[in-house]
Amino acid sequence: MQRNPIEGMGSNIGRYTSALLSTIYMGAGQIANGQWLKGVFLILFETFVLIPSIPLLLKNLKGLITLGETPMVDHSLFMMIYGILAAVATVFFIVFYIVNIRDAYIHGIVLERGGKRKGWKESLRSMIDTGFPYLILAPGILCIIFFTFLPMAFNIMIAFTDYDLYHSPPRHILNWVGFKNFVEFLTTASWARTFKEVVTWTVLWATLSTLTTYLLGMIMALILNNPRIKFSKIFRTILILPYAIPSFVSLLIWKGMLNTNFGLINHFLTSVFNIEPIPWLENVFWTRFALILVNLWLGFPYSMMMITGILQGLPNELYEAATVDGATGFQKFRYITLPLVMFSAAPLVIMSFAYNFNNFNVIFLLNDGLPAVFGLQGKAGGSDILISWVYKLTFQSLKFNYAAAMSLIIFLVIVGFSIYNYTRTRSFREEEMLR
Repeated sequence: MQRNPIEGMGSNIGRYTSALLSTIYMGAGQIANGQWLKGVFLILFETFVLIPSIPLLLKNLKGLITLGETPMVDHSLFMMIYGILAAVATVFFIVFYIVNIRDAYIHGIVLERGGKRKGWKESLRSMIDTGFPYLILAPGILCIIFFTFLPMAFNIMIAFTDYDLYHSPPRHILNWVGFKNFVEFLTTASWARTFKEVVTWTVLWATLSTLTTYLLGMIMALILNNPRIKFSKIFRTILILPYAIPSFVSLLIWKGMLNTNFGLINHFLTSVFNIEPIPWLENVFWTRFALILVNLWLGFPYSMMMITGILQGLPNELYEAATVDGATGFQKFRYITLPLVMFSAAPLVIMSFAYNFNNFNVIFLLNDGLPAVFGLQGKAGGSDILISWVYKLTFQSLKFNYAAAMSLIIFLVIVGFSIYNYTRTRSFREEEMLR
């Protein structure tokens, strides 16, 4: 049997020498170890991709630091984006270079221990086998980088610049200002008052929205899950309709119904109870009350269906044993139904809180965050939550730096709250219970 002469080439030079050669030039250590195909590929990669990219990477990284030097020529926002991409590419090249060195080092160990050198066919097969998973993952990773990481990194960086109406590129060059934006809206009296008002209402809104939809959903699920209720499937279908109708349409209809002068709700109340029209959308208290009610109408079907699914999965043996022991209906609910429902639903309740914390649609479409409140900055209204205030800071006040800083605060609060509470739930600590 004849052997390919290329397969036998390469000498056992040791792990450290192989790693050193691949450090000096990608692929050199692989060729020294007899991995010709992989070595040639890495040499071509460094020669025609990595080295030609270095000047462009350095230029864009410098632009990320300076954000430009000449107004009307350098656009700070574009330079920031190019700089982020250059930073990502630099990290990729560094990791790839380290993997190249590690590969040469590991193959050097194999040869030191008397292992067989791979021929070009074996090298090709090995590259395909080991590289195929990365090839499949590559599109998803690229999508994450461009549609998640890049916007997030851009938003974080804007929070540390002076980007607003009076410092807009390309007429002006942006400057890095550190934590100045955070300090200003947290310590300046008018901005601090606005921030406090909006944060207080945001937390109250998220808490009440989550609790009301969850409690009403649980009550309806328990009622309709009772075997003595006839036509429960029909009632359940009817109650799902608020969730099935697009919220955009529902909110605009509710906005008309809540109109103080000609809304259907005030017309009914004044006709039946002979009371003064309620300023649903003009008074801060009544606007917030209306928001909670409308969100309850929109959101309880989701909780109802979620809890219905949990209830139908509970074992009947538990209730039969409780009946034999003489437990009442309330005791069955307290000691069997409620703990098991909370065990399964706790993570979803936490997710609902995080969703309601950023529930922009209800706030914006129902009343645009109004009514206006004297003294609040950034066009904040009496029913604005943090995310709707961020929208106004961005598109109405054009204070992009404050909006970005606020977005970063929202992100940190939501992530911290969700992780902390999720890890403290029984469903997280006792996840093996239902397996």
